[in-house]
Order: sequence, then C-alpha cells, then structure tokens
Amino acid sequence: MSTIAPNNEQIRKLTEKGLKWLLAPAALIILYVFFGFFGRNFFSFPTLVNIIDAAYYIGFISIGVTFVIITGGIDLSVGTVMMCGAIVGGTAYKTWGWPIWASLVLIVVVTIFFGFFNGLMVSRLKLPPFIATLGTMMISLGTGSIISNVQSATFPTRESADGWFKSIFKYIRADGTSFPTGAILLVAVAVISHIILSNTKMGRYIYAVGSNKEAARLSGVNVRRWEMMAYVVAGTYAGIGGISYAAVYTTVLPAQGQGFELFAIAGAVIGGTSLSGGVGTIFGTVIGVFIMSVLSTGLPSLNLQAHYQTFFTGVVVVGAVLLDMYRIRKSAEVKITTPADNYRAGMNEQIRALRESLPAHDAAGHTEKAREIKAEIRTKQKELRETFARMKSDEKAQRARAHAEERASEHEFQEILKKGQQD
Repeated sequence: MSTIAPNNEQIRKLTEKGLKWLLAPAALIILYVFFGFFGRNFFSFPTLVNIIDAAYYIGFISIGVTFVIITGGIDLSVGTVMMCGAIVGGTAYKTWGWPIWASLVLIVVVTIFFGFFNGLMVSRLKLPPFIATLGTMMISLGTGSIISNVQSATFPTRESADGWFKSIFKYIRADGTSFPTGAILLVAVAVISHIILSNTKMGRYIYAVGSNKEAARLSGVNVRRWEMMAYVVAGTYAGIGGISYAAVYTTVLPAQGQGFELFAIAGAVIGGTSLSGGVGTIFGTVIGVFIMSVLSTGLPSLNLQAHYQTFFTGVVVVGAVLLDMYRIRKSAEVKITTPADNYRAGMNEQIRALRESLPAHDAAGHTEKAREIKAEIRTKQKELRETFARMKSDEKAQRARAHAEERASEHEFQEILKKGQQD
C-alpha cells in the first residue's frame, strides 16, 4: 500500500498550526528553565507552590475574559468586580453575621450581577465594551467601598471551623507542607470552559459573533443573547476568583482590584486569544497566566524588584499582539501565484506521484524499477531547483523593470506639470 505524501500547502498549514499551539507552551518551559538555572532556589517545591498560588484568581478571571474577547469585546471591570464580590461577601460574614457558605454564594451572586449588567449595556444598549466596562469598573469600586464602609473584610482563618473552604485551594499538612489543591479546581474549570467553547452551541455562536457579528446575525444567530452570555460567564468566573482570593489572602481591602483586569487580558492575549475576536483557546489562556506567574515568581529570584514584572509582562503582551496582527495580516493576504509558483506546484505533484508509484515493499530502492523511479525523482528535483530559481530571478528582474518604468513615467509626468506651471 502506497503512502500519500502531503503537499507543500498541507505542510505549511500544519506548520503554522503547530507553531500556534506550541509557541505559548514553549515560552513557558523556556522561562521556567531559565529562572531555574539563573534564579535562586527556583527549582524547589515551595517555589512551584508559589507559582500556582499566584495563578489562581488571575487564572479564573482570565478564563472568563477569554469568552468576552472571543466575541470581539473587552472587560475592564473583571478585576474590580472580583474584589467587590469578595469584600461584599467578607462584610456579610464579618459584619452582618452571615454563615460562611452564604457569604461565599453572595460573592458569586454579586459578580454575576455585574456580568449581567455589562452584557446588558453592550448587547442591548449598544455601548462600546470599553466604555461600558470602564464605567462598571468605577461602579464596582465604589459599591465595594460603600457596602463595607471603607473597612477591610476578614474571612475566617484556616484553623477555624468556617475556614474549611481554604483547603479547596491549598491543603497544608501538620508538618507545614502545602499542596496547591486549587490547581485541580483551575484545571476543572478550564476543561469545562474548553468543552463549552468547543462542543456546545454557545461556544460555536460565541466564536461566530467574534468572527463576524453581522454575518452571524444574518445567519440567524441571536447575537445579543450570546454576547450577553459571554459577560455573564466572565462575571461568574470573577466570583470564583473572588473566593480563591479570599482563600489565599484572608483579608480583603476596599477599592482593590484595579490592574487585575490587565493581567487577565494579558494572560488571554499571551495564550493566543485575538483582540480582534473569533480566535482563542482556554488552555492557551491558562498557559499565558502561568507565564505571568512564572515571571512574578522568577524575577525576585534574580534579585529584581516587583516592577520588573510589569515591564516584562508588557513586553510579552506587545509581542503577542504583534504576532496576532501578523497572523491576521497573513490570513487576509490575497496570494497571487506567478508562473514560477505554478511550475513548482506542477513539478511537486509529479514528484509526489512518482513517490506513490514506488513499490511499497521496496521503498529503499533495491529493485531495478525502484532505482529508476528514485533516479527520476532526483532528476526532477534538480530540474525543479534550477528552473524555479531561474524563473524567480527572471520574475524579480521583470518586476524591477516595471517599477523603474513606473518611476520614470511618474518623473516625466511631474516634469510636465512643473513645466506647465512655469508657462
């Protein structure tokens, strides 16, 4: 049975897809190895726990904001909404005397309300997502401060009976060894979100809205519903992020959360989510979040201060956006095939047909027929290299002549205009 060799176009598409999927994981591995070799005590279990701890709440809100960005929108309020939910829940527990389970539920209820509010303004009232979520950012900041009376909210400690929820995110043994059990929850949320985006009607429509909103509407997609659902999902995950923040840090201060949304968006963009909409993966976002977490943990191991993290994160985000712009520009290009390109495609097809005609039992070329076919393949490959290079050179020279003629014609036209003005 003969083996069908892939043509150059298939190889190019597979290469581009492979690079797209491997770029973020490769960057994460390279960063981790770099800090391991040059950082201080970076290759250690406590450091790994710190990396995972730093990824919890940013990871949850990054997954949520990925849904929004895929629709072509943006959510600048997700960080402050998360902290507003956390401080309202903490106030309910500390000041109002609510049981801890009800306070945790309240965190999610508050953040879902803000997500619904964002979706209402963007999908129904047609406000630009940037303006709508910027306003929600300020509203949520003020709401948290008003409800808490500008007082910090304290959640129960791990040792108390109400501190049971902290073990969901970090389990500490009697000897003090900690295990980042929240990673299990983060992975579970990522898997569920991936399934929603990849295998459900909601995910297909969210991608459709982000790819071309008007085309999706004309195809019968209820754009307003799914656009709103994306913001509700972001609000829901902000609530989970608020619970994880309370579990890791215990005390929540009023008017916190500004800047978290930038790290959430950065995580999504670094992971391959396009700010133009229609492109993005959940697992890519999670990897992008861990890249930032490795940066925040690794830079201090090099004796660099915290603000270097902001600098390098900005560099990484700019690089990720430039790559995304390059991908969009390349995909939108109309490729015009030249005679040289057509000749190469035809010769490659002939070479592929010859390879398919090789006897399956004698691919190494031991028989006379196989040797003849392999010799013919080598001849055609040599002919392809020489003829294609010559044709490309002729086409380049022809383009240069055409450009020179255009410049000469333009110069002549300018001279005629100048002479007419003088007359």
